[in-house]
Amino acid sequence: MPKMEDDDQKMAMLRKAFQMFDTTKSGTIDTLKISTILNTLGQAYDDNELNALVEENDPDGSGKVNFETFCAIAIHFLEEEDAEAMQEELKEAFRLYDREGNGYITTATLREILAALDDKLTSDDLDGIITEIDTDGSGTVDFDEFMEMMTGE
Repeated sequence: MPKMEDDDQKMAMLRKAFQMFDTTKSGTIDTLKISTILNTLGQAYDDNELNALVEENDPDGSGKVNFETFCAIAIHFLEEEDAEAMQEELKEAFRLYDREGNGYITTATLREILAALDDKLTSDDLDGIITEIDTDGSGTVDFDEFMEMMTGE
């Protein structure tokens, strides 16, 4: 039975990631952002494989995909990963940026991380993502907020 739960977890995580990058709330994201999302989720992927999947799922070459198509591409890379291993990877990533060991990172640091992951994000995109994550307006993101951002849980 845990398999079904894992799938729900993956879908929630993918939906959250998709929504984060659908900054215009158009229901589509640029196919170029898929690699960023996979990087953000700590997923290994092969560029050629990803490009082939994008081409296959974007036959008209629009450069945009809806959530369903995004899932069809992303799930291909998520299958081997289990939720526990992903949580460990996210903890490790968080620890790298929480250099003082305070249990939080600043939104400025998070902004740098996101900008490094996707150089196509505009300042407005980053502001929107940060506002969505730092719901209490504290200027910091604790591990739970970070996890929720990355996994949608």
